[in-house]
Amino acid sequence: MKKIKNEKELLKEAIRVGMIYAEKRGAAEFDASDSQQLKVEFLYKLLVHDKQIQPLAKDQMGDVGMRHKLAIWISKLLPEDHPLKQ
Repeated sequence: MKKIKNEKELLKEAIRVGMIYAEKRGAAEFDASDSQQLKVEFLYKLLVHDKQIQPLAKDQMGDVGMRHKLAIWISKLLPEDHPLKQ
């Protein structure tokens, strides 16, 4: 997997936007006590289910792969002039 510039920050933004998406869709309610790993796994599975992202290959399935997919997902949604894309 190729490392994305600002991947950590993109992941934080993906979780923030993904949580809003999941709550508006009625799929989940997140608590402040929920771990980042739990949020990443849930959002990844939700986005795959909704066909927003392609699922990982079985040999790439894991926390690192899911985080990477979420970072790619949000980078495609952000406008070109967004600070995280520069």
